[in-house]
Amino acid sequence: MADIEAGMVVTDSDSSRRSQDDTATLIPNSGNLEGSSHRATKTTRFKDDDEVVEITLDVQRDSVAIQDVRAVDDGGSAHSGGFDGLSLVSPSSSRGGKLSSKLRQVTNGLKLTNPSKKVPLPQTPAPKVVRKRYDRSKSTTAVALKGMQFVTAKVGNDGWAAVEKRFNHLQVDGMLLRSRFGKCIGMEGSDDFAMQMFDSLARKRGIVKEVLTKEELKEFWEQLSDQGFDNRLQTFFDMVDKNADGRITAEEVKEIIALSASANKLSKIKERADEYTALIMEELDPNNLGYIELEDLEALLLQSPSEAVARSTTTHSSKLSKALSMKLAPSKETSPLRHYWQEFSYFLEENWKRIWVITLWLSICIALFIWKFIQYRNRAVFHIMGYCVATAKGAAETLKFNMALVLLPVCRNTITWIRSKTKVGAVVPFNDNINFHKVIAAGVAVGVALHAGAHLTCDFPLLLHASDAKYEPMKPFFGATRPPNYWWFVKGTAGWTGIAMTWMYIAYPVFLYSCERIVRLFRSHDAVKIQKVAVYPGNVLALYMSKPPGFRYRSGQYIFINCRAVSPYEWHPFSITSAPGDNYLSVHIRTRGDWTSRLRTVFSEACRPPADGESGLLRADLSMGVTDSNARFPKLLIDGPYGAPAQDYREYDVLLLIGLGIGATPLISIVKDVLNHIQRGGSVGGAEPEASGRAKKRPFMTKRAYFYWVTREEGSFEWFRGVMNEVAEKDKGGVIELHNHCSSVYQEGDARSALIVMLQELQHAKKGVDILSGTSVKTHFARPNWRSVFKRVAVNHENQCVGVFYCGEPVLVPQLRQLSADFTHKTNTKFEFHKENF
Repeated sequence: MADIEAGMVVTDSDSSRRSQDDTATLIPNSGNLEGSSHRATKTTRFKDDDEVVEITLDVQRDSVAIQDVRAVDDGGSAHSGGFDGLSLVSPSSSRGGKLSSKLRQVTNGLKLTNPSKKVPLPQTPAPKVVRKRYDRSKSTTAVALKGMQFVTAKVGNDGWAAVEKRFNHLQVDGMLLRSRFGKCIGMEGSDDFAMQMFDSLARKRGIVKEVLTKEELKEFWEQLSDQGFDNRLQTFFDMVDKNADGRITAEEVKEIIALSASANKLSKIKERADEYTALIMEELDPNNLGYIELEDLEALLLQSPSEAVARSTTTHSSKLSKALSMKLAPSKETSPLRHYWQEFSYFLEENWKRIWVITLWLSICIALFIWKFIQYRNRAVFHIMGYCVATAKGAAETLKFNMALVLLPVCRNTITWIRSKTKVGAVVPFNDNINFHKVIAAGVAVGVALHAGAHLTCDFPLLLHASDAKYEPMKPFFGATRPPNYWWFVKGTAGWTGIAMTWMYIAYPVFLYSCERIVRLFRSHDAVKIQKVAVYPGNVLALYMSKPPGFRYRSGQYIFINCRAVSPYEWHPFSITSAPGDNYLSVHIRTRGDWTSRLRTVFSEACRPPADGESGLLRADLSMGVTDSNARFPKLLIDGPYGAPAQDYREYDVLLLIGLGIGATPLISIVKDVLNHIQRGGSVGGAEPEASGRAKKRPFMTKRAYFYWVTREEGSFEWFRGVMNEVAEKDKGGVIELHNHCSSVYQEGDARSALIVMLQELQHAKKGVDILSGTSVKTHFARPNWRSVFKRVAVNHENQCVGVFYCGEPVLVPQLRQLSADFTHKTNTKFEFHKENF
């Protein structure tokens, strides 16, 4: 360890005696450097190998200033001490490093031991205005105080034992490499951020090597896992303050912005790091001193908590605790019989439409089977073939019914017409049409197995081995001569007549399908006119086109698109993103396969980079007239519209719309339709197809809409930026509530997203614009807490029916379905769940 030589020279002009504080024995970490009421000059010498440096400090009640730093000869007596309460040299620092790094520890140590008193450097600018200390007991700071956590539910929550286990696995010769620090503490996927943490923790302890022992790792871990707000704030500050001078410069702010943006996969924030650095410095350095300090960072964190989050946690709090804490509590019913009965009643309540349709279908199949079975039970053939022939004929009768029905659930035009123009949808679950098609197909398979199996394995062998007396009644059907062998039935009259009679089974479905194709052929004959094209981040192509004559649709429906320049025979379905009241038709297509990739390439060739204020990567606006670019666009054919689960949104007072990624497309159309209704003031005309060919005005039931959009890519928010701005501008009554969630950003409270959260709050407060979406709609980080979302809706809309519409990957369906059922059964708010998987 480097020797420390400490001496003291008193220059107090008011008193010649030394104060007790000035002459006290100096023990590292024994207390604070408070000083006396007198002025004193203190001198300390540092020795490192053959170099000795003397530092003279001017100590007063309110400040400690560095008066002189100079090299001296190695001749003084050594003292193993230091300043009161100040650890000048840590043991770890003696193992290597330059003396200059140790001098910085002294300055940093002075500030840490007495944070209320700054250490002015020679020729420092005018002192900064002292900021007030914020009241942390206020509810508005509750969210902010949870921020900057280095140990979260997903990082290090398994404790030191798990960290130690990972250390034993990752160590090399008993040492942990700096590059493996993040993986060791459980912060995988953020290697740069973890190494920055490593550097700051090592810098504070004077460690300059890029490896750690297990003891040093445990010391690091204890600091990171300390949940005290002051400790977390200081740790984060030390990360930014790379030179450990207690001040964060603009360059250091820029570095941490870029680091946080990289950790959260926010490339646009990284590109605009200079702009956001200036924003932070403008707010926290009003005197243009060129740096910010610890209390400035605390002020930024505590004075601007997310208002949206604060409202969601405080609004209706008494109502929430009164209504939900009781109704959502686990049932204390101990009777198994009562429990199963309750579950059965819930099942009936949620699936009654499916149950009665399946029951009706099964009843018809059973009735047809029994009718034919009894009929053959009373015929002469029964005395030869017995129950085998009755079973075969009963199964054949069910086959006729099921074959006639099997294609009906997949006839899009027929299903769309029925659900749009009749009230049958109130009792028939049209959203389960594909599942019902599969059920009927299973019924066909069972019928074929019973009919063919009974004939081939039972009827034919019995007929071959029948006595002459028993065969006598069969001569009119099989001839005077008994069939010689088994293959006679297969090759002879019975075989080919059986095949010929299949027309009874396929005639109706073929006729129905032919009608569907003819309607589709005539409806998709004329090409639509392309008005506007935009290529967005995330490989999304937006097409805006003219409406074909007589084309009417509902929000939530979809169309098929054909582009002959890509493939003359391929048709692909896409949700409509425009509203029925718009004078154009639009779709947003994400390129995921060969066809969509080629389509994007074809349209991109006629686009240009966006002008100022326009979104997207490439654009082409042809709505003003025909241009050369218009001539280069390929022709599009459309077929539709076709019904989808989301089209039933008008039946509900309250809407809870949930979209994942590109799954937001049908829900955006609903949001726009609700907005158009708000502007018109009550009823919607021209929005739905009617039997008369003219749109009739009908009441609009929706009074409130919540839209939650979860996406991983920050560029996704450009897809519907115009819609969000339009809602913010025109929805004065707050009917539509928009919630954007970027799941690539770590959850609020995580240290990796702490600066992004602060920056977002500052940007929104000053300019009213979100840093991710570029709109006034504030983006939340990480995925929503869906149970909290349902709680909030249930509290705000008691005794109402909420339509829950989900569109996206199937992964979220079980959770949302279960939450809808739970809140329906345990609150007085009813949730009806509808889903559409992309």
